[in-house]
Amino acid sequence: MKLYGYWRSSATYRVRIVLALKGIDYDYEPVNLLKGEQKNSAYLSKNPNGLVPTLVTDDGDALNQSLAIMEYLEESFPDPSILPGDLETRAKTRAIAATIACEAQPLMNLRIQKYLKEEASFDDNAVKDWLSRWPGGAMAAVEKMTAETGGDFCVGDTPTMADACLVPQWFGALRFGIDLSGLTRLKKIYEHCIALPAFENAHPLNQPDAPKG
Repeated sequence: MKLYGYWRSSATYRVRIVLALKGIDYDYEPVNLLKGEQKNSAYLSKNPNGLVPTLVTDDGDALNQSLAIMEYLEESFPDPSILPGDLETRAKTRAIAATIACEAQPLMNLRIQKYLKEEASFDDNAVKDWLSRWPGGAMAAVEKMTAETGGDFCVGDTPTMADACLVPQWFGALRFGIDLSGLTRLKKIYEHCIALPAFENAHPLNQPDAPKG
């Protein structure tokens, strides 16, 4: 398989974590978002949205959207699993993952911040307020959700797709200065996750296209 991605992309980071947790070998093809490589015709033929990641399977199928890719990997390589055993807890795991991937991260995305600054004329303080209200608010909701489900990880004591979403989101929130001081449960989960080799291997700074030095 081949993963097309960008070293600092949260969505790519999620998929790298799942690939690492499952011990799946893959080739990596960097797509430099700052140079606009996601908009060239060759890449758009694989991902019409012009976004990363894209996973091209061994059969040549191009899969888009990180949550869909993680579900594909779970179904294709079920051991070790990134979902709990019972249906209700699986649904709650997916809900945490979706809250992060659909409610928090997209509203923190650089293209959104660029729009706010360049087209909506937000100053830096207004952008910071936006990030605190929307991505920060979604993370506060996840803090409450994990009060029911959490252990060492977002759901129990085994890493799941929820943790694969949380870690990149926390990394990005730190980068953009979102106030995380009240999210004590998520902080402990994040710290527990990043101590594991799979999460360390997937870290943005450990990717081939990360800036060196």
